[in-house]
Amino acid sequence: MGGYGKFRRWKISFHRAPSAAKNEPPQEFLCPISNSLMFDPAIVSSGQTFERACVDICKGLSFVPTLSDGSKPDFSTVIPNIALKKAILSWCSKTGSGHPNPPDNSEIESTIHSLSTSAETLEKSPKIRVSEKELLKGVAETPPILLSHAATELNSRDLDLSSSSEESVIANTTPLLPFATRPSCFSYSSSPSTSSEFAAEEGSRNNSSSEDENFIIKMRSKDVYEQELAVIQLRKKTRTNEEARAALCSERLLLALKQLLNSRYAAVQTNATAAMVNLSLDKGNKVRIVRAGVVPLLIDLLKSGYDESREHAAGAIFSLALEDGNKTAIGVLGALQPLLHELRSGTRRSRHDSALALYHLTLVQSNRAKVIRLGAAAALLGLLRDGDLAARVVLTVCNLAACNEGRAALLDANAVDCLVRLLRNRAEFSSESTRENCVAALHSLSDRSLRFKGLARDAGAEEVLLDVMKGGSERAREKARRVLEGLRGPETAEDGEVDWEAVMKGGVTQARHRVGKSSGRNSTEF
Repeated sequence: MGGYGKFRRWKISFHRAPSAAKNEPPQEFLCPISNSLMFDPAIVSSGQTFERACVDICKGLSFVPTLSDGSKPDFSTVIPNIALKKAILSWCSKTGSGHPNPPDNSEIESTIHSLSTSAETLEKSPKIRVSEKELLKGVAETPPILLSHAATELNSRDLDLSSSSEESVIANTTPLLPFATRPSCFSYSSSPSTSSEFAAEEGSRNNSSSEDENFIIKMRSKDVYEQELAVIQLRKKTRTNEEARAALCSERLLLALKQLLNSRYAAVQTNATAAMVNLSLDKGNKVRIVRAGVVPLLIDLLKSGYDESREHAAGAIFSLALEDGNKTAIGVLGALQPLLHELRSGTRRSRHDSALALYHLTLVQSNRAKVIRLGAAAALLGLLRDGDLAARVVLTVCNLAACNEGRAALLDANAVDCLVRLLRNRAEFSSESTRENCVAALHSLSDRSLRFKGLARDAGAEEVLLDVMKGGSERAREKARRVLEGLRGPETAEDGEVDWEAVMKGGVTQARHRVGKSSGRNSTEF
């Protein structure tokens, strides 16, 4: 039969197998529910990313799926994951794969119904006793997977661990603001450290895997004392060791640490939050921590945690807000109102970190609008009378004054008078930059505002602005000059010397005549 050439039909070609494997999308591009390439990825409150249609249908059916790691997502807030969508489209272009198509709602509903049915079946099945579980572990073909993650810790604040920080707290993009990029709650030894942008290599993470696993096992223990020892050790390990922060901050460690943020034991909750702060100090960990769903738990701690836990929670949010990619998400997740409350009623440390967190968050317009809608303008201006907070609060006031909605709210709340009084009381300043920021806020409030002129004259702004022009920094003098030019009107903004005393005391008309007298060619124009 071989002579007939029929054996050729049984030849098998495997040339497509490598291509199929090569074009298989990364796991993070797949929706955990539909297991398909995401067309419109969206991040939810708990940090995971799903196909938006899956989230909408789950919410409509009041169904919360159990994910492969045993956790349940929080669908209360949904934010478009634009970065991931761009990454998916880029991967499709590079591999020649077709772009993802819009999901079929009927197929998604069918999938979710089947998941719901499976979940109900599991709930009705008889429970396995603890002794039987132990027996099953002994005969399992593969060891059980332990889930945990490395949470970030910002500032250790235990009495036996704390020391004053010598660094300043404002972002590197604003060099004139004399604050550090670490929260007030963070304490560290005086020994030199390496760059905070240290990125751990894969080999380094592998070398620390045994230590990571050790922390995870202890944090997942049912013995509260073991949990307490684990978070204390993690806090100390990540307090000064920047390499450890990068190496330990895994998804599994974060999951384990996140669960201890809810602990009702003060020592466990406080040290777990402090460890989270330390982990957040590494630049590469900031986005990872937010995506792990830690922010909602930090917000809960701000509302009802122990006093020291609230300090660390405020510090952690401040640290995470330094990353531009986190600012919008933190605002959407609801951190602004608890931060405003902590700013007014918290401890000295938590108030400082809350003020700086609000400054960095309000660098984004969407958060500025939220703060204004919360009615915070008057409260923030009232805090300018607090000498300990004024330097930090004025930063947020500057941000709010940069938008139309914020300007209107601040002018309604008598911001001009508040800022002028702060400028007049120079003893309140901790640095020249505070004075500069007050003048900058007045400059922003004067922008295209007819109300500002009257309010400035009523508050006596001319006196303090002239004082700034005499003895202020170059930046402050420039801002003061612009405000004074705005007060005299655009018609008289001529080149040459201007008698500012005449502008402020005699009014615009008198100033016009003086300018006219100083220049023959201009005299007829007035």
